[in-house]
Amino acid sequence: MIKVIQVNGTEKHLYELVAPLVMNPKVLNYNNDYPFKTGEKFIWFIALSDEEVIGFMPMEERGKQWIINNYYINPEAEEKVFKALLKAIGKFKMKDKELTAVVQKQHKNYFSDQHFETIKEWKIYIKMIYTKKKKDEPEQQ
Repeated sequence: MIKVIQVNGTEKHLYELVAPLVMNPKVLNYNNDYPFKTGEKFIWFIALSDEEVIGFMPMEERGKQWIINNYYINPEAEEKVFKALLKAIGKFKMKDKELTAVVQKQHKNYFSDQHFETIKEWKIYIKMIYTKKKKDEPEQQ
């Protein structure tokens, strides 16, 4: 079973949980060799299985939006972990701020399945916005 916890960006517990991963060359490679960042304006959603970290998604508050810009998901449980993390993020109180995500192209469908829509595409990334609307819901007239 996957448990998702929420940790503030400067909490000591965050470093204890993610340090072994964010310093791991394989995890950095997963993130296209881009380092992970955190700070006071970050909230991390961390997926645990038997108390082991199997994925995380930090969100940064910037102005009138929250941004997911880096993440790691254990490839062995990819679908379940993406679903668990994105559902937890969807329940987070955004305080009338929009949620955007910079997503690796190969992960587009996981975000689409959890109510994100593409707004811009680059070579290896896609910028998506959270719509809070189910894909199969009819448009309101």
